[in-house]
Amino acid sequence: MLIDNHNRTINYLRLAVTDRCNLRCNYCMPSEGINFVKNDKLLTIEELEKISEILVEQGIDKIRITGGEPFVRKDIMGLLRYLSQVEGLKDISVTTNASLIGPHINELKALGIKNINVSLDAINRETFERITRRNQYDTVHGNLIRLITEGFNVRVNFIVLDGQNEQDIIPILEVMKHYPVSIRFLEEMPFNGGSKSFQRIKWDYKAILDHITEHFPEYRKLESPKTSTSINYQIEGHKSTFGLIPSFSRTFCGSCNRLRVTATGDVITCLYGKPKANLREIVRGHSTEEDLKQAILKAVGTRAKTGFEAQEEHTGVFDSSMTSIGG
Repeated sequence: MLIDNHNRTINYLRLAVTDRCNLRCNYCMPSEGINFVKNDKLLTIEELEKISEILVEQGIDKIRITGGEPFVRKDIMGLLRYLSQVEGLKDISVTTNASLIGPHINELKALGIKNINVSLDAINRETFERITRRNQYDTVHGNLIRLITEGFNVRVNFIVLDGQNEQDIIPILEVMKHYPVSIRFLEEMPFNGGSKSFQRIKWDYKAILDHITEHFPEYRKLESPKTSTSINYQIEGHKSTFGLIPSFSRTFCGSCNRLRVTATGDVITCLYGKPKANLREIVRGHSTEEDLKQAILKAVGTRAKTGFEAQEEHTGVFDSSMTSIGG
């Protein structure tokens, strides 16, 4: 098993397959985009397969495929087919903006990949297009409803942005109350390519809960796994549930069980910290599998205790975009 220097077991890998995205969400990157890396710096499908298999050998039993937008990558289904055959891997899931997933839904179901997180920060068309800077509302909404009705375990990730989409919090709960879906409200984070600097946020998880329960006073708290990043609730009469993710407040660090590998091979042990190793360089060098394993063990063995401690590795504003960090 992978156990870090604070005795936390790491069994969950967030594996980015690209830094590219077909949307331009204003909280993620500037309007002109970011400097996407050249293709030769991205891990190949074969390299992603090798790294995944080694990490499963070390104790990872859940892999979430992220980006950027994973389905921008034309060969993504090849990786998912491979992972579906890896012994010891119990859960394969995907985070997507749902704009490009449509043609792959049937195969995802056939492969047994049923856990899909959809990033959707508005239920109103105008708000959606203003945030994403793209005209993809109908496609995203259609694919979301299709995923739900075809039996996928869908979680909607909604980042609450001050002055932009708080008016959509109640409407999205109203729309989704008819479906067995989880709507998870996330605090805004500073990974926007340096386009905005902030030290605190108005819409922390407590403010979001107060806003929701003011409109829906009949609700109950749900039991959540110890490693869950969300605090989960259900409103009386709703098929859906909702969760609050304190991604800026960072209240869940003590039970963190996740590791990130970016599309360029960087190992990130905390979202707020700096990379601890680069697996692409090791895989492409004259190195053995044991070298790769040791690099991973060293990275896991030097994790920050909290996201606040990890943030001290940076000076000044974060200039990274979430699309380059890996979701």
